[in-house]
Amino acid sequence: MKLEIDSIEVFAVTGPDTKYKTSSHYSDLVITNTIVKIRTKDGHEGFGGAISWTEGGVDKSLAESIRHLMPFLIGKSALQREELHALMASRCVLMQPQALSPVDIALWDLVSKYAKMPLYQFLGGARSKILSYASTPFLPSIQDYIEYVQELKDEGYKFIKFHTWCIFDKDMALVSAIHDVFKDSGLKFMLDVESGYNREEALKAAKILEVYDYLWFEAPLPDTDLDGYRELKSRVDIPIIAAGNTLLHLNQIEQGIQNNCWSSARVDATLAGGITQTRKIMGIAEANSMTVELQSWGYTLSQAANLHLMLAYNNSTYFEQAVPVEPLEFGALTTIRTDKEGYVHAPEGDGLGIEMDWPLIEQSSHFRLALDSTGWTEFTLE
Repeated sequence: MKLEIDSIEVFAVTGPDTKYKTSSHYSDLVITNTIVKIRTKDGHEGFGGAISWTEGGVDKSLAESIRHLMPFLIGKSALQREELHALMASRCVLMQPQALSPVDIALWDLVSKYAKMPLYQFLGGARSKILSYASTPFLPSIQDYIEYVQELKDEGYKFIKFHTWCIFDKDMALVSAIHDVFKDSGLKFMLDVESGYNREEALKAAKILEVYDYLWFEAPLPDTDLDGYRELKSRVDIPIIAAGNTLLHLNQIEQGIQNNCWSSARVDATLAGGITQTRKIMGIAEANSMTVELQSWGYTLSQAANLHLMLAYNNSTYFEQAVPVEPLEFGALTTIRTDKEGYVHAPEGDGLGIEMDWPLIEQSSHFRLALDSTGWTEFTLE
């Protein structure tokens, strides 16, 4: 059997500086990078990652969910990714479909390396670069945002998305102040309010953002409020998109599209079941003449998985570059950064094209587990 899976490792890692806030409602969020490494009997390997956000501690729950998928993969061929995805999706495992995501990404990384092709070309290869936007953290004051926008502009960003207080009056004061300072700068903006508004606030905000020519209004309502999204979209011209963190299954996305709830679909390959599932979501959107604005907020492995999908197909517009970039590069020897013209490019190399600092990953892990044909190895970590 070609590419027979022989061993699987799982690591839960956090970088020392990866503490971000995306609204005033949160404390500093600890960003956990759950990494899966898969090896075959003939020496090929692939890896993938997914992030999780928690307040006050490292998340080990995603790694524990993946533990229960691992035995079903030993002895199977990595070439059979559709079969393996269906097999994993039918297991009694919590955190579906997120638990499948890093496993599925690792399989695609492995097989495209075996084929000696970058993943985006293995999937179809529509292009090799895409426009990027800076996705800000929450900042304490309007003046902090103004200063940060100027820094981002100087770095070459042309598009900037704000994470804010997620409180209507404060957010709209920021929108007005940013317009006053940057109205002739050539910059374009988006606003993400983390599903924090009610329907009345969402409508008022959307009309204000229209006046200021924002590119889109993200997560004005909870993802599950499809009726609210449909009504909001019908009453304004600004593009409306969901957060993309809750509705993760094909039938849920199709329902939102068919009910005209969003201007663009919104998911993350590291949440929605990996490459296998996300490419189907992109196909459903394309069949309905819609884009899919994939999230790529996360560590380098998460960024890479979503970037390769954006480059494989034509129906994504922007790459989401979380800023500041350095903390989320922890553990990666390869970086994905926006150039001076505002683009990100495909990483060089086969598969995901990401090289990892495995000694640092092992040293920094809060949870580490391995399975091979001889059984489990659980590592005692300080």
